[in-house]
Amino acid sequence: MQKIERKTIPVLLMLAVILTGGFQTSCTGQPKKGKNDGFVSIFDGKTLKGWEGDPTYWRVEDGTLTGEITPTTLLKTNSFIIWKGGEPADFEFKGEFKITQAGNSGINYRSDQLTDVPFALRGYQADIDGQNRYTGQNYEERKRTTLAYRGQKTTIPPYTGAATPEAIRENVKRNAWGGLTVTGSLGNSDSLKTLIKSEDWNTFRLVAKGNHLQHYINDVLMSDVTDEDTVNGKAKGLLGVQVHVGPPMKVQYRSLMLKQL
Repeated sequence: MQKIERKTIPVLLMLAVILTGGFQTSCTGQPKKGKNDGFVSIFDGKTLKGWEGDPTYWRVEDGTLTGEITPTTLLKTNSFIIWKGGEPADFEFKGEFKITQAGNSGINYRSDQLTDVPFALRGYQADIDGQNRYTGQNYEERKRTTLAYRGQKTTIPPYTGAATPEAIRENVKRNAWGGLTVTGSLGNSDSLKTLIKSEDWNTFRLVAKGNHLQHYINDVLMSDVTDEDTVNGKAKGLLGVQVHVGPPMKVQYRSLMLKQL
């Protein structure tokens, strides 16, 4: 057997590192996480595999999850396409969206699916609309309505009323939950609006940890909710995206990545 000289071993090791893509280490010497940093793609950009919705309104177009309402397919109730991969509890969810000016959409999470209305979700929603009146706020679909407007940091106190739809509706004032307390400001709503592009691609990131819910648009925190209402709040649930009742519209989502914490 031919002996390898000691001085050639470092050279061979370096060559192996180069050929295998190198070692990634942090400043502490520990391996770095991959480029996805724990995020997993939940939409393949080619099919609706893993999603369930009404094909009248949902399809794949140019690598995007596309929801569209046409003059001949107007809705009577909001319709969702629902991710069937589980019921995330604590998570980060990120991606990109583009919506037409007349559009109204949203990303629901920690939600449950209604049994008496097709493809309907009830729960927390990161609101999105084409005129950016509501984009970034926290709106609870079919329940407590607005929990934080854009620019607000709020706390939702424990609920002491009856746990019936009628009693909950009585606590809603001007399409906002009557019990919310504004505890801080993230900026003026109109100023934050200028950071959201109209009819163009924007990024979103939703962070849900325990009862703390944060909505980011283009890496800017737009709303921040601490939900202490254990009667109406939910710790886990379904994830889905919406087309809303209204005029013809189109919304597209892409690069949908989920990291469960």
